[in-house]
Amino acid sequence: MGLPLSRLSVADVRRQAERTGLVARISDSTIWRWLHEDAIRPWQHRCWIFPRDPDFQVKAGRILDLYARGWEGRSLRDDEFVLSTDEKTSIQARVRIHPSLPTEPGKPRRVEHEYVRCGAWAYLAALDVHRAKVFGRCEPATGIAPFERLVDQVMRQAPYRDARRVFWIMDNGSSHRGQAAVERLTRAHPRLVPVHGPIHASWLNQIEIYFSIVERKALTPNDFPSLAAVAQRLADFERYFESIARPFEWKFTRTDLNQLISRMRTRYAEAHPLKLAA
Repeated sequence: MGLPLSRLSVADVRRQAERTGLVARISDSTIWRWLHEDAIRPWQHRCWIFPRDPDFQVKAGRILDLYARGWEGRSLRDDEFVLSTDEKTSIQARVRIHPSLPTEPGKPRRVEHEYVRCGAWAYLAALDVHRAKVFGRCEPATGIAPFERLVDQVMRQAPYRDARRVFWIMDNGSSHRGQAAVERLTRAHPRLVPVHGPIHASWLNQIEIYFSIVERKALTPNDFPSLAAVAQRLADFERYFESIARPFEWKFTRTDLNQLISRMRTRYAEAHPLKLAA
């Protein structure tokens, strides 16, 4: 038919099978069962970004070593710490047109669809990956100055102010990318070691896991009377998270990374034999 299977309903597949004589008759439930049991499902898809950083393996490997408490072939000492940091932008305070209705037996809480925007925060946070400690702050916008305020907030308190080294894992956002950012941060805090991840590799940054938890448990549904209420909710959740959290069980290691890169190179070679020959 020249169409992806995702464009067809089960009924469409049944009609086509009967029309072409593949089967005399077949039920929708049988087709659904066949599709459900099939190991290869071309009607499903997901978007992804192919690693394009030429130093992807090197940069990713350094981060994975830090998660395993290692750096340049040596184990980290007790007075060396690893922080994962990023910004969660545009957290709005949405005042619903009609007040939300509380839950009742057999009925969920009901939240009005329409709302009035009362401003937005940029939420900057750093996670101590081995101690499950969170440090966050709300700012009107992201930028170099707001990020450096977060760094100062963390580095001026124990145990980081007296640490041998504090590794800050970060992406390549405009607030902290490039050699200029490295020089600014290390000049202000000589114990700080910036560690930039590869481009398009936010899945390597553990703070993104924390942000996803915040979104689900603290910000959904978004029904806040003011920006101050949003900031208070985020601060309260940080304290709650620290009271129950343990370090994330990170299982993707440098060995897994090397195997992944090897498989990717093999697949690329199979798909582009002429490019490699040239």
